[in-house]
Amino acid sequence: MDLKQLNAFIAVADLRSFSAAATKTGLSQPSLSRLLKQLETDMGVVLIDRYHRPLHLTEAGSFFYDKISTILTEIDTVTSMTQRLSAPSSVLNIGFVPQCYTACCLKSLPRLNSSAPDIDVNLKDISSYQQIDALKSGEIDIGFGRFAHQDPWIQQILLRHERYVVALPKSHPLANVRKQRLIDLANNRLILYHQTHLPVSSTVTIETATQANDKLSTSRVNRAATHEAASSEPITEPLLHLFAQYGISPFMTTTVSDLQVALGLVAAGEGITLVPASLQTVRTEQISYQRLVHENVTSPIYLHTLEDFVHPKIPDLLTAIYHVYEQRGITYRQQNFVSQA
Repeated sequence: MDLKQLNAFIAVADLRSFSAAATKTGLSQPSLSRLLKQLETDMGVVLIDRYHRPLHLTEAGSFFYDKISTILTEIDTVTSMTQRLSAPSSVLNIGFVPQCYTACCLKSLPRLNSSAPDIDVNLKDISSYQQIDALKSGEIDIGFGRFAHQDPWIQQILLRHERYVVALPKSHPLANVRKQRLIDLANNRLILYHQTHLPVSSTVTIETATQANDKLSTSRVNRAATHEAASSEPITEPLLHLFAQYGISPFMTTTVSDLQVALGLVAAGEGITLVPASLQTVRTEQISYQRLVHENVTSPIYLHTLEDFVHPKIPDLLTAIYHVYEQRGITYRQQNFVSQA
């Protein structure tokens, strides 16, 4: 059994076609068939049912596919990490979600460029969860995101918590109310813009949240049809999660693809949303941004990198971020990644 045989098997299993798998692997179809036949002979099992079209994996083949896919992914990750260890680069590839750019990169990168001019920075707009695969493949060296991750290949630090503000149309009756309560916003259409969900460990149920907030649980709360008061379904969308912490479910929600679309709808008077405070300079001619009275309604900012390899320029980036935060009086947690290299 060797990697060439395993990669051939994975290609056939993914594409369910010998001809397509041959094209993908760069092998001739007879060569691909010989590799798979030899793998089955060595293992003493039949992995592929060749009499179905498209091809099907046998029960043994399905089991083998599930296990070997994970192993091959880890081999690819280790290979990429080893290559980076042997050839450190002055290029720092940074992945970020748009909600983090203003809070982390806008002021920090000019500081980094002036303090460490030998660093070449590449920026990539990429979702929090896509960052994990990008770190493993070497596409990025560090990622800024809004979600915590549990992955043995990844280490993370919590940089800080950023307060949410409510974004309302300028014509909204509450547009000039300086401190908003979530309970007063519940009758509005809440526009949701997160494409990924919180990890299960961070979810909260309406039932649990109501018990934990007795004062608010006795208040008038409007509940959406999909979240009845008796429901114990986990609330995994970040903004719904925040409302649920206070025993509240918005009357109506609309989900869009990203934050810019959400703010466009707010500007058009189609609803309200919550955004990190660093974004309250967007479309101010059409949108009113107001603070919330709830101090713990915040959005975390996490930094992620590999567990076993920390790019040598990441400490310079952290120093630049901390310097900007200190200048602006922003509360943060000063931490550093642990390098195993």
